[in-house]
Amino acid sequence: MQTHDIRKRFLDHFIRAGHTEVPSASLILDDPNLLFVNAGMVPFKPYFLGDQTPPYDRAVSVQKCVRTLDIEEVGVTTRHNTFFQMAGNFSFGDYFKRDAINFAWTLLTNPVDEGGYGIDPTRLWPTVYLDDDEAETIWRDEIGVPSERIQRRGLKDNYWSMGVPGPCGPCSEIFYDRGPEYGVEGGPEADEDRYIEIWNLVFMQNIRGEGGGKEGYEILGPLPKKNIDTGMGIERVACILQGVDNVYETDLCRPIIDLAAELTGRGYGTGSNEDDVRFRVIADHARTSVMLIGDGVVPSNDGRGYVLRRLLRRVVRSVRLLGAGSGASGPDGKGAGSGASGPDDRTASEPTMGRIVDAVIDLMSPSYPELDQQRAHIVAVAVGEEASFSKTLAAGSKLFADAADATKASGSSQISGGDAFALHDTYGFPIDLTLEMASEAGLQVDRDGFAELMAQQRSRAKADATSRKSSHADQRVYRDFLDRGPTVFTGFDELVSEARVVGLVAGGERVRSATPGTELEVVLDRSPLYAEAGGQTADQGQITTSDGVRLSVKDVQKVGKQVWLHRVVVDEGEIAEGDEVLASVDAGWRHGATQGHSGTHLVGAALRQILGPTATQAGSLNRPGYLRFDFHSASALTDDQRAQIEQISNEAVESNFQVNTFETDLDKAKAMGAMALFGENYGDRVRVVEIGGPFSMELCGGTHVGSSAQVGPITVIGESSVGSGVRRVEAYVGMDSFRYLSKERALMAGLASSLKVPSDQVPGRVEQLVARLRDAEKALDAAKAEQARVALSGLIDQAQAVGETLVVAGRVADGVDANGLRTLVTDVRGRIADRNAVVALFSTNGDKVPFVVGTTDAARGAGITAGDVVKEIAPLVAGRGGGKPDLAQGSGTDASGVDAALVRLRDVVGGR
Repeated sequence: MQTHDIRKRFLDHFIRAGHTEVPSASLILDDPNLLFVNAGMVPFKPYFLGDQTPPYDRAVSVQKCVRTLDIEEVGVTTRHNTFFQMAGNFSFGDYFKRDAINFAWTLLTNPVDEGGYGIDPTRLWPTVYLDDDEAETIWRDEIGVPSERIQRRGLKDNYWSMGVPGPCGPCSEIFYDRGPEYGVEGGPEADEDRYIEIWNLVFMQNIRGEGGGKEGYEILGPLPKKNIDTGMGIERVACILQGVDNVYETDLCRPIIDLAAELTGRGYGTGSNEDDVRFRVIADHARTSVMLIGDGVVPSNDGRGYVLRRLLRRVVRSVRLLGAGSGASGPDGKGAGSGASGPDDRTASEPTMGRIVDAVIDLMSPSYPELDQQRAHIVAVAVGEEASFSKTLAAGSKLFADAADATKASGSSQISGGDAFALHDTYGFPIDLTLEMASEAGLQVDRDGFAELMAQQRSRAKADATSRKSSHADQRVYRDFLDRGPTVFTGFDELVSEARVVGLVAGGERVRSATPGTELEVVLDRSPLYAEAGGQTADQGQITTSDGVRLSVKDVQKVGKQVWLHRVVVDEGEIAEGDEVLASVDAGWRHGATQGHSGTHLVGAALRQILGPTATQAGSLNRPGYLRFDFHSASALTDDQRAQIEQISNEAVESNFQVNTFETDLDKAKAMGAMALFGENYGDRVRVVEIGGPFSMELCGGTHVGSSAQVGPITVIGESSVGSGVRRVEAYVGMDSFRYLSKERALMAGLASSLKVPSDQVPGRVEQLVARLRDAEKALDAAKAEQARVALSGLIDQAQAVGETLVVAGRVADGVDANGLRTLVTDVRGRIADRNAVVALFSTNGDKVPFVVGTTDAARGAGITAGDVVKEIAPLVAGRGGGKPDLAQGSGTDASGVDAALVRLRDVVGGR
């Protein structure tokens, strides 16, 4: 049975049983405790926590999940996966243990032609919590499972909680016996490799107290309502129904491995365990990366983006270690290389991510059709990261070569754990490439030292995560507001609305009234003030009453995506719950905000015209007079492209396009060509903003001008990178654009006056002055260098022999920087290259004291290395430094210590 069919049968089974199908949430949810959604129940947490009243009594979903705690174990074992699909059925105070057990059993064991999975019931083993007599009785007496196949287990295995104080309860897990060839008899208690868990039924009935781990907490008492939360692993059931050993052999993973084998010329399962591990890494991480990019994540150096970057780079690394090189295809190429490549070949390998990502999308899109719609974007992000990593590999290879040379020069045959860790952590150079290249260089790597540093890093990361993870924020104070229904937003049609105060919240507590000076949140039944969303900042305004109460609205945010929280300061009078008020928007603020938001749409449309459909939106921010637009692109805009974007945007302003808004079904909106934001979850009904017909059509809930001319002039003021594959354009609109251009004009007029040339000749005149200044600086540098060389001749003449080593050391002219000192030291060392000699030069450059030390071959043969000398003398000038055995440098801040440093230099040389 194919995985897509397994998924569909699960949903159909529970829909027939009266459950509401809930589509998978995005992998990215606004949850302070989670980087990614990691369990099927996560989207339902507000209902389990009692923060919100569920809109249904029972639900079913197949939720996308990502867990990244054990990335290093992926591929090493066949049990670890980063992406998986968790099927679950949920009850919110409706049914409990009996129905949950029956629903699971019938789906698993009913014949295939009756909508079930057709699993042999004699191979299923339930487990229950130690004192859960009720669950065991249901399994034994109602389902008919023999007592010897029902096992009781403790808190660690059969009691569930979120890991923090909150709902918890006993659970009943269902295991499948794979047979004696997989392990010993005796059920899950004896062997969880033979008996694999496929479904967990959580009977959420208690409240968990403080405490750590899976067993170190107290169970405080019962919940007001008993709930059901279950999770069935789609991939694990696929293994059983497809008769394969692990998820990598199933229909959604094995084709990726086969493609990787084609690209690399290596075989999977042909005897090389290292190769098999790499194939599994490719299959797992490629799937996860595609799902993350599809939900709006882009590679970066922190947070979610760093996880994605790490996954993509592990795929690239694994493909290259398997030998993909010449002939490996890019996004639209064909062919594959074979054989292992050396370090130089590896860094020059052709891209393979395009074909791998395409294959993943083909496999996953039957269940997630949005992946196919986003194909061009997903492929572009993955291939862009592959190209970026290729540059990292090239740089890492050079750094590795330096580390290898230094290791050999020191007489060691082992690269230090610190060097290996620096390559991995600072430069993104994978440890297994370091190991391979060390072997090729006849060296080893201190793996224990590397592992210790990695363990320390993980420990710091876990401690940081633990410090940030706390009890779930208590939002129950808002539950009454959420239950009464959404705030009616009137701001599309009016700037002033009559409203009633539904509630007041101060300091996280509900209050009945508030007096002047109080900061609080006000909930109204209706409001014209826009709550921050979709990149548009919140409106500012006032809330007043007929008897003189006045509140200044500083911010407006949403809770539960439907209730407006007006964050205010009470200026005059006393506001009370139930008061009738007037809520008003600052008209000037709103005008500027609509200009910024509509300008964002115009700039986005212009970008797509210039760069093509892959230049999709990655984020935005607009406020009065200003906009920024983040978009997906592998390269920076040229000056010409930037000018074209500005021109097209302003031509749209001049065209005075009508701005139309309307609501329609999501599918209809997409069929019309409306742009949607990657990773955004939309409801069945969406709002479409259309500017100039085909010029711009986007799904958007923000406020806009009535026609494009009202945006006013648009001036692009900057373009920059905000992450791998993501660029940012910033612009002013309206009066802010005019003011910016006015300042620019005044600046140009001032320059023209100072240079005594017409404005149109200013750029050429400035270029001439810059060229003359550059020539003067070169001449000055040359004069300084010549002066220094003359001084060096004197230093060489005054050189002293310390033992058998000639020491050329002293000060040079002030103002010589480290680069200049390196040139001078290299020059002097070249003149006496046949001698056992050390050269050390100091200078003062502002408040810095740069110094450089060089050694000849004979000096190094005598055991004198530049790096060691620098470390000895640096403290005497209040500095530090380091470098290679032949050339090292440092910098200090105390020029008065130079003489002492020169004395110490001679002592160090004499002691060798």
